Amino acid sequence: MTAAAGLEALGLRLWRRGKVRDTYDLGDRLLMVASDRISAFDCVLPTPVPDKGRVLTQMSRFFFDRTRAVVPNHLCADDPAGLPEAARARVADRAMWVRRAERIDVECVVRSRLAGSGWAEVRERGTLAAEPVPAGLGEGDALPEPRFTPAVKHDRGHDENVSRAHLRSLVGTEVADQLESVSLACFAAASGLVAAAGFVLVDTKFEFGWIDGRLHCIDECVTPDSSRFWDASLPARAGARSGFDKQSVRDYLLQLDWDRTPPAPPLPPELVAGVRARYLEACRRITGIDLSPTSSSP
Repeated sequence: MTAAAGLEALGLRLWRRGKVRDTYDLGDRLLMVASDRISAFDCVLPTPVPDKGRVLTQMSRFFFDRTRAVVPNHLCADDPAGLPEAARARVADRAMWVRRAERIDVECVVRSRLAGSGWAEVRERGTLAAEPVPAGLGEGDALPEPRFTPAVKHDRGHDENVSRAHLRSLVGTEVADQLESVSLACFAAASGLVAAAGFVLVDTKFEFGWIDGRLHCIDECVTPDSSRFWDASLPARAGARSGFDKQSVRDYLLQLDWDRTPPAPPLPPELVAGVRARYLEACRRITGIDLSPTSSSP
């Protein structure tokens, strides 16, 4: 029985099931529960990573709190007493009570170094989000300053990287400029906290929505799922290979004869153990929250 099925059996009404999070309708609020599922290339893998949902939740809470001076977020007061008693233990450490928001279908990505799809665009076209970058930059190199590189969200299929000009045509100049400025300010705030823990925040993505006509940060905030964390003590290439994020999962899958369509292949136990350990360590070093590994995964 999955965690979601278990919670539905306990009387909670599923509102939306994402790749990683299951969201339940509590009437005037929603309950977001982060599972231990892991996705890559828009596919949910059959192998969970124990404790992953706990890490995502605790790190999101931490960064939502540290960026609220820049932009409000959708977190609201926890109300475990409002849940069936049997559900409380199942969501401990991995649930957030949130306000409903009108989601803006844009991934607000900010990059400080060249990695992932950003590096792929630079390598192939010499541009980043359709804008030029200084000549001679290679994979893992630092950009002169963090760059806002948006993507259009697609619930089915791959998100689409777009230029800032295209974003303005989609949501209007005022909203696009607001998304960019708030994303860069949140990135700056998060980068300092990440650097203090001995990491480089290579890139991360934010999501935003409207609540009572005001922009709010929603979903998750600066987690190993939504970000790349590299060890600041290592050269860029070495840091990328041992990142405290899910890049090792992507790298493993790229070595396989898999066409990136479901069903996704399982992950080997040693890879899962490594990802789990790095997620827990990132959480401990950055937030100061030491999550003792659990013996089972919901």
